[in-house]
Amino acid sequence: MKLVENVVRSFRVAKVFRENTDKINSIDFSPNGETLISCSEDDQIVIYDCEKGTQVRTVNSKKYGVDLIHFTHAKNTAIHSSTKIDDTIRYLSLHDNKYIRYFPGHTKKVVSLCLSPVEDTFLSGSMDKTLRLWDLRSPNCQGLMHLSGRPVAAYDPEGLIFAAGVNSECVKLYDLRSFDKGPFVTFKLTQEKECDWTGLKFSRDGKTILISTNGSIIRLIDAFHGTPLQTFTGHLNNKGIPIEASFSPDSQFIFSGSTDGRIHVWNADTGYKVCVLNADHPGPVQCVQFNPKYMMLASACTNMAFWLPTVDET
Repeated sequence: MKLVENVVRSFRVAKVFRENTDKINSIDFSPNGETLISCSEDDQIVIYDCEKGTQVRTVNSKKYGVDLIHFTHAKNTAIHSSTKIDDTIRYLSLHDNKYIRYFPGHTKKVVSLCLSPVEDTFLSGSMDKTLRLWDLRSPNCQGLMHLSGRPVAAYDPEGLIFAAGVNSECVKLYDLRSFDKGPFVTFKLTQEKECDWTGLKFSRDGKTILISTNGSIIRLIDAFHGTPLQTFTGHLNNKGIPIEASFSPDSQFIFSGSTDGRIHVWNADTGYKVCVLNADHPGPVQCVQFNPKYMMLASACTNMAFWLPTVDET
């Protein structure tokens, strides 16, 4: 089945999970698309089986809290930021709920965490105005960049470069092999007046960068020249929360949550709104991601919803 507009419009909620008692703040699919991990402000980590549409396991992180969760490349492991005690990043073995390693260094809240698509390294950005580069095998920071404001970061699909968004107005591209030399290119955009940048994502074809915010605006820029391509609006964010925006795996659609509990979908090339999907989410939808391998979408408020298309391709 191909992901075309009538298929996107046909997506309906196939399963709702109501395990969490507070807002789900971060979700991540495994690279093979078979499992989904989520974390919530109720300090729970929940793992789902995407093929069976079932909940597999719940792990509690009561002591440190949990946010920005990501699967790592090794099976049954994840990294996450902390919401209590300190701002250490933690590497967790999920099958026995034990921490493998801690990554201390940030002195304020970690607001950006991303894993290399090709190796065991990851990037973290914090309100302490630094970006740190880490290796999962070592608790010591491998690289440190001091920036002029709150950073958001993302690896490109090849894992060769990373982008850092700074002060909601600049995107800087760094070569991972020589990041200590500074960015090889900086794109200066118009500074956001109404909101802050809260997320960056490269499209899977590496050609564009999606910038999400804590306002009612999402931006798409050219990854090579920094040219603004699209501005997506029409979704509601009146709570100032970092609503996630995501690409479909083929890079042609953009999905975003909304504080009114609905999912908004745009065409990445034209900028046109394709549809608004009603989910009966009782609260703001902060997390939305498309499965990298299967034709399914996940969205989360306090509840987790799995979406499937309902049309047969004709």
